[in-house]
Amino acid sequence: MRRWHDLLALHAAVSGALESRLQGEHGLGVSEFEALEGLASAGQCRGADLTEVVHLSQSATSRLVARLEREGLVERSLCELDRRGIFVTLTHAGQQRYEQAKPTHRAVLAEMLSQTV
Repeated sequence: MRRWHDLLALHAAVSGALESRLQGEHGLGVSEFEALEGLASAGQCRGADLTEVVHLSQSATSRLVARLEREGLVERSLCELDRRGIFVTLTHAGQQRYEQAKPTHRAVLAEMLSQTV
């Protein structure tokens, strides 16, 4: 149980540090960054698949995508073959924001995780 609690504490500390730095320096939350990162590597993603990338419920992911779309960082489009499906695509502005935030994300991870070794 101690290892489990230590893991939870580490997760909370790393998540808090990431949230603070990403929000302060780039105007992104951790989930928003994770969505941009997933889209940057995939190019385009079904909305349902993005749920697995950001580890949120379907409704929370939908709200996240709506926020990113309002900010001009992603675009949504209907799937041509299945009109129920939605594709989410990273915009040029989204790619730029991701590239700017990525070094901050990696630096926080390196700093926080090096303290645990």
